[in-house]
Amino acid sequence: MCGICGIALPKKLNRQVDETQLHRMRDALVHRGPDDAGSFIDGGIGLGHRRLSIVDLGGGHQPMTNEDGQIQIVFNGEIYNHRDHRPMLESRGHRYRTSSDTETIIHLYEEFGTEAVQYLRGMFAFAMWDGGKQRLLIARDRLGVKPVYYTLSQDGELFFASEIKALIEARAVKPELNYDVLSDFAANRYTSGEETLFRGVRRLPPGHTLVWQDGKVEIARFWDVSFAKHESPLSDREYIEQFDQLFRESVRLRLMADVPLGMFLSGGIDSTAIAGVMSKLVSDPIKTFSVAFAEREANELEFARMAARAFKTEHHEIVVSPKEFFDALPAMVYQEDEPIAHPSSIPLYFVSKLAADHVKVVLTGEGSDELLAGYDKYRKTIYNLALGRAYNSVIPSPLRGLVKQVIENGSGALAIRQKLARTFLCVPSDIESIYFDNFSVFSRSRQQSLFTAETRARMTESDPYRTSLALMGEADAVTMLDQLLAADMKTYLHELLMKQDQMSMAASIESRVPFLDHKLVEFAARLPERMKLRGLTTKYILRQAMADKIPAEILTRKKMGFPVPVGAWLRGEFRSLLDEYVLGTRAMERGIFEPDFVRNLVARHEAGENHAERLWMLMNFEIWQRRFLDGEEQTLAEPAAPAKRFAYAAA
Repeated sequence: MCGICGIALPKKLNRQVDETQLHRMRDALVHRGPDDAGSFIDGGIGLGHRRLSIVDLGGGHQPMTNEDGQIQIVFNGEIYNHRDHRPMLESRGHRYRTSSDTETIIHLYEEFGTEAVQYLRGMFAFAMWDGGKQRLLIARDRLGVKPVYYTLSQDGELFFASEIKALIEARAVKPELNYDVLSDFAANRYTSGEETLFRGVRRLPPGHTLVWQDGKVEIARFWDVSFAKHESPLSDREYIEQFDQLFRESVRLRLMADVPLGMFLSGGIDSTAIAGVMSKLVSDPIKTFSVAFAEREANELEFARMAARAFKTEHHEIVVSPKEFFDALPAMVYQEDEPIAHPSSIPLYFVSKLAADHVKVVLTGEGSDELLAGYDKYRKTIYNLALGRAYNSVIPSPLRGLVKQVIENGSGALAIRQKLARTFLCVPSDIESIYFDNFSVFSRSRQQSLFTAETRARMTESDPYRTSLALMGEADAVTMLDQLLAADMKTYLHELLMKQDQMSMAASIESRVPFLDHKLVEFAARLPERMKLRGLTTKYILRQAMADKIPAEILTRKKMGFPVPVGAWLRGEFRSLLDEYVLGTRAMERGIFEPDFVRNLVARHEAGENHAERLWMLMNFEIWQRRFLDGEEQTLAEPAAPAKRFAYAAA
């Protein structure tokens, strides 16, 4: 895992890349690669690299060139099948000087041009300058595990980097708020498409290449996942056996490293499944790492320890206090470049720091839920849509209105009425309302009250679900479940992968995601719906594949996610943070949010309603603006190393 960056200037500008500017970009990424640094400049082309040495520790310096010096590459990621291609490439006359996967990418490009990406199995973001063709190729892996951000001027100047902060350090873009994605951000916690919260900064989509040639840019898709069902259906047992084989192969491939390797162990089925397979593939005890809070509702350590004992791992734990959590927040906003969508990013950073004391590579369970329908929201949406259609066709409109009124304004138990208010009994039976609005932070109706008239006037795009709906329509998915998975795989999963990448890289370790091997993804996407969601059982095929391999208590436990008790903390000792970052004068004077709506939201949260996600978003957004738009170096204290660390070898 590394950091890449670069500058490409068209000939008409008659200007050479500024070495100081390129190095500012490169060294803004030092946390991504503290082991080595390199750069290449040839007239209007500059490439920069920060290296975290994982494979071929002595010979993998970058930028790397081919035999005649015509090609230069900077690469971030791992190509797990690079050794498989070497005999073929050597038989065609290519002379290897290293044992690194980076060199294989170069030789594949020499043979197959831009089609070289089709031969790569792994996670990658690379930029390759072809001096002979005077062409810059940038590519991003199929699922988007590795990031690439860029900005393109009207004159054709291209700046790109692994993180947005490098573009800002180069002064390639002025940090300004992109109002066009505000509605998307407020509803979904992140921006769903190619645009970011920074005006003028875009991300290269997963599975795409960008070719720059003298100021002209072409972006092309080289891979997409298909949900078309297998023409010759298999039995359930055959599907389970094939899934099991592909999953094992994916874990095995991700053990490729010349440095110590471990894994994050949450105690859920995903990470436990990886631990179970991994323990059979290595001779030494696996090093496992877990994180939790002291609050019981946010502590899964009991299950992580159960998995550690089952597979006799060398287990390490860390418990993060609320103060440590909030002290780290501003620094983590800086690391993530955009407001932190999920509070779980903060403990992820701390467990990454813990792991970095022992290993350089970790495996994680990210991606399983989007691949195999692991979230309850999919099941609830499908049932609500079906029941809603029947309910609306049978029950007269006046009676439906009466039922809704009783639920919303009745005297029954508040918790029950709040749950019923999110069902077909109160919510229109369309996908925007029953799915997107129901699981949003600020729904479309709430956004009408949240944003000021001035803000809405500056937002040329106000449909927060436009990108997801388009992705659902583009997918070759027939069932509603597969359409939801298709959209989440390119939106919600992307945000989770960026969280995983940036928080682990902040601690200078590499994270790998076995569930997102593209061959496994291609197989799983085409599975019959019953193999993913069967009745009330989520991730059915994974549970069946692991039935005799992991502890039964973990196999059957209800999904917990990673709850962070932010809501309780903001009602108690850390209430002052709301006064500063949500209700404070600076936040209010920006004129983005309606003051009365925000004050009412805080008051209702204090009174016992749960608005933790909304307040978290508003607080993060203000910290992000102060750090990037206002240019403040820090707003809270620097993160301290947590005091409570535990380690033991499981018997």
